[in-house]
Amino acid sequence: MKKIPSFTVNHDNLYPGVYVSRLDHIGEETITSFDLRFTKPNFEPALENAPIHAIEHLGATFLRNHETWAKRVIYFGPMGCRTGFYLLLAGELKPIEIVPLLKELCQFIIDYQDDIPGATRRDCGNFQDMNLYTAKYHAKKYLEEVLIDIKEDRMVYSD
Repeated sequence: MKKIPSFTVNHDNLYPGVYVSRLDHIGEETITSFDLRFTKPNFEPALENAPIHAIEHLGATFLRNHETWAKRVIYFGPMGCRTGFYLLLAGELKPIEIVPLLKELCQFIIDYQDDIPGATRRDCGNFQDMNLYTAKYHAKKYLEEVLIDIKEDRMVYSD
């Protein structure tokens, strides 16, 4: 069986960044899948479930309500390996084009003070497994260490 593209990336050389994981063409439309890598795989500890879940709820809410980007958002959610998130957007895009959006997203999470959207028994199948405090930590780390002064090597997969 042929490996899927995300399993062909050399994770030993992968650092936190914003990468194009794949481009899919559906008829005339293109979907760009972004790899939002928060930690260095197999080196740093994976993200914990509770902050990942909080980031997922806050991120999806923020993105699907964004004045400019909402209509292009297809999906936002965690990677199974817990080293980051996938963001799927309509259109053929480059990482640098979404860095301002990701900065806004991280700042939104850092500044967030209310109840996490959808974090109720009625709205979520695992509503108690969220940690806003640690989600803020991870968002701040990603913003400061990756997004603020992102370099080309953190936007292109290396071999």
